[in-house]
Amino acid sequence: MASALYGQFVDTDEEIPPTTLIVEFVKALLQRSPELDAGDNTPWSAAPLIREASVPYIYFPMSWSRAEEASEYAVEVASRLGLNCYDPQLDRLRTAADD
Repeated sequence: MASALYGQFVDTDEEIPPTTLIVEFVKALLQRSPELDAGDNTPWSAAPLIREASVPYIYFPMSWSRAEEASEYAVEVASRLGLNCYDPQLDRLRTAADD
């Protein structure tokens, strides 16, 4: 399922703007940790982060050293907004109750 979504929304030449909810999700992530270009103190390893979003989906890379912290916060924000959060390293959906 996740690889199908990735292929449909990320690994494509077609640029499709993200939904309002995904934009809100990214803004919340960036309120806590700035864009990569804003300094070294960020878990994101892509900038601008919103460029990793397409329609109802965002796939964003994180620095290994800050991945646990950043992914926990991403799960929290996603849960608050009613979004699903899939962790490709764990190969499962994550919820705030898991963390």
